[in-house]
Amino acid sequence: MGVQKSQSRDQKLKERWDHLISLLSDRFSDGEALDVEGVLYLVGLQELGQVHRKMKKDDNVNLIHIGICTVLEPFGYYRFDYFDEEGWPHFELIEALPPLKPGEQSLLMKEALVTYFLSRELIQ
Repeated sequence: MGVQKSQSRDQKLKERWDHLISLLSDRFSDGEALDVEGVLYLVGLQELGQVHRKMKKDDNVNLIHIGICTVLEPFGYYRFDYFDEEGWPHFELIEALPPLKPGEQSLLMKEALVTYFLSRELIQ
């Protein structure tokens, strides 16, 4: 029975992920499918709240990091700490991520991203 439950949960996550990618790709990348990193970048940009600011190349990595911290915060891995003088959010590592295989890491990030967008009612 546990396997059946896991498969239906995985199927629901896949459906929600596909729907999220479709929505975001249509809106932000002219229909070209975004990957996990691209969605994390959008989350980072959203959380920074400075969408009209001209970003430097180094800022892209920082935006993805903000995205990672933000979506993993509800899972107990990070906690928001403060905004610096330029308005960038900073996070404190609460618990290190367990060692994950690439597929497991991707699944965790997809689940965290789906949870983020569910909480903001962009998807159902």
